[in-house]
Amino acid sequence: MIKKNVHPIVSVIVPVFNQQNFIGRCLRSLLHQTMPHDLYEIIVVNDGSTDLTAYALDQFSDRFDSPVKIISNEQNLGLPASINRGICAALGEFIIRVDSDDFVNSNFINFLMTYLDTNQHIDAVACDYILVDDDENVIERINCDKEPIGCGIMFRKSHLISVGLYDEKFRLHEERELRIRFEKKYRIQRLDIPLYRYRRHSSNITNDKAEMDKYDKRLAMKHSVDDKN
Repeated sequence: MIKKNVHPIVSVIVPVFNQQNFIGRCLRSLLHQTMPHDLYEIIVVNDGSTDLTAYALDQFSDRFDSPVKIISNEQNLGLPASINRGICAALGEFIIRVDSDDFVNSNFINFLMTYLDTNQHIDAVACDYILVDDDENVIERINCDKEPIGCGIMFRKSHLISVGLYDEKFRLHEERELRIRFEKKYRIQRLDIPLYRYRRHSSNITNDKAEMDKYDKRLAMKHSVDDKN
């Protein structure tokens, strides 16, 4: 199935904005994978960070001996625009997003890629995840079908392109909006293994209820209109 290729098979997209405390943990987990480094790349999109994120990224950016590639936005463009920049720069046929304050199991890339590569009829695959706090204490294990998140889903790049990538107007709920469009054409399969570690902390943007409500309304408006056409 897997053929020797000069290009990576998997591209991991890591958007980051002001996560100096967590980006190192995230990247170390992605570098310590059971997948050989020549089969995957890590594309970090620094979205105009104003803290020490850029300095932290420099520790991982040896262009001669690291699968980590860094794209820097001169100003903050927002999460969906940053993810789209990463996808457009990606060389892999499979795309997966990891948020900069999260981290993953050492089998994360290998298991998801193997699942897609050996099941050519599957469009995308998501893994279960473990909710952790800032100190990495386990809160609970989550079924990714019952409580989906935007990360830990491996897509075929061609499918993401066919649905138009992320809608950059959705600075929140970008993953929900993409998923609605994606699942009109394709199916996301569940892999019942908790390979992703999703960090819950006080600075999560989803704690801003007013902003969440605004994008809830925008999401409902867009797709209620689309469904009538």
